[in-house]
Amino acid sequence: MNLTHVKKHLFFLLIVLGIYGLNFNSASGKEGSALEPWLKTLRTEALGKNISKITFDKAFAGFVPIKRIIELDRKQPEFSMTFNKYLNHVIPKSRIKRGKIKYRENKNLLDEIGAKYGVQPRFIVAFWGIESSFGRHFGGFPVVHSLATLAFDGRRSKFFRGELFRALRILNEGHISHDKMLGSWAGAMGNFQFMPSSFENFAVDYDGDGKRDIWNNKADAFASAANYLMKSGWKSDQIWGREVTLPKGFDKKLLTKKNKRKISEWQSIGVRKVNGKNLPVNNLRAYLVEAYNKRSEKYGKIYLVYNNYEVTLKWNRSTFFALAVGLLADRLKLVK
Repeated sequence: MNLTHVKKHLFFLLIVLGIYGLNFNSASGKEGSALEPWLKTLRTEALGKNISKITFDKAFAGFVPIKRIIELDRKQPEFSMTFNKYLNHVIPKSRIKRGKIKYRENKNLLDEIGAKYGVQPRFIVAFWGIESSFGRHFGGFPVVHSLATLAFDGRRSKFFRGELFRALRILNEGHISHDKMLGSWAGAMGNFQFMPSSFENFAVDYDGDGKRDIWNNKADAFASAANYLMKSGWKSDQIWGREVTLPKGFDKKLLTKKNKRKISEWQSIGVRKVNGKNLPVNNLRAYLVEAYNKRSEKYGKIYLVYNNYEVTLKWNRSTFFALAVGLLADRLKLVK
């Protein structure tokens, strides 16, 4: 093959590789034409927020919107599990067993942090178990690319754009490296699945090493979760609630958050512990919650819930989630 043919061959090869590289690394069509100016504007705004060029450029190297994330965002299934199935899925016997082991392994640290922040350690463990299976499942999506995908998509761009800048600040401050900043498809991170805004508001550098490491440092992670709960109004002298039974002919219109009453008042109208015994004698205000899937169930278990249940709802607005945290914590209560 002469030199001319070699040059032609190489030229053709470069064109082919360029085409395939473009298809692999870039968004296509209308999306591709919009991405470049969007990134340019985003970069300008990020630099204006004191995020370094190095941080931004490294975080966005090779970025294209992740189609799988858009699919997950669009196709979030309507909650179809019954409450019992949900509990069996979220707090199976294996998780309760593992929770007791993890509680014992970390008891000294948990007791210390619990005392400092006014949060019973078993609740910290319960959140940990449900959110990341005690640190085993953080999620495998790069957080910046996940948030950028959702911010670029437009459906909830304002919210995710704000979370994206916060994630970049976390990188810029050196709390975690980009390659290790992995999380859920929606950008939740670490042992307790904090969104970047939760990280900025509540994450703690408990061991004083200059980093708030909610991924690999259990002291930081536990303290951050406890700090979140404390600042959200957690009461260390209260439990979360309990399962109860209702008297015959009970008016279910009373099953509403707006209907808070003293426990003694619920006792007086016939509400009892699930074992039939009297409710505690105190002046806590509480309301009743019925746990069931309105799409597939006609009725469910009844719980009398207190302040700490409401704090759990600030963490995650799901009734099922909040009840599961309390019930898992109950099963860890006697750990020594």
